[in-house]
Amino acid sequence: MKNTIITIAIISAGLLGLIWWGSQNTVGSSSSSQEQTGGESVIVTSEKLYDFGTISMSKGKVTHTFAVTNPTGKDILVSNLTTSCMCTAAYIVDGSSKIGPFGMPGMGFVPKANMLIKAGGTRNIDVVYDPNAHGPAGIGSIDRFVYLGEADGKTLQLEIKALVTP
Repeated sequence: MKNTIITIAIISAGLLGLIWWGSQNTVGSSSSSQEQTGGESVIVTSEKLYDFGTISMSKGKVTHTFAVTNPTGKDILVSNLTTSCMCTAAYIVDGSSKIGPFGMPGMGFVPKANMLIKAGGTRNIDVVYDPNAHGPAGIGSIDRFVYLGEADGKTLQLEIKALVTP
């Protein structure tokens, strides 16, 4: 009887550990912009995906700038700017200054973006990826997302990829 109770406890602990481990590995998982909010954005960009190629943890953070444009005849308010993982930060470039960082919801305070893109105007978004954020477990392919959430619920999704080496 005592051995049965110990066996059940070990199996239960193992199953709980697997469930916890599985939930930790979905932090950086992707979801479509329509799953994030109320539909696809009218804001456009010449590239929604940027591949850094092979990057080294030893060389540190990498940055890419996405230019986003409002092709409509009315101003658009981007109320939220968030990322899919704590290893990624986004900044609004305003002239010679940067506003941010904007990061992953639930991983500390993420301020409201409240970025106005004038009709026909363009704004730059710097996306910074830190290959050291996950430690040695972060080696391999990564796929991260940045979401620009408009006040009306629509979302533009930007994506970065890389192959992380030591």
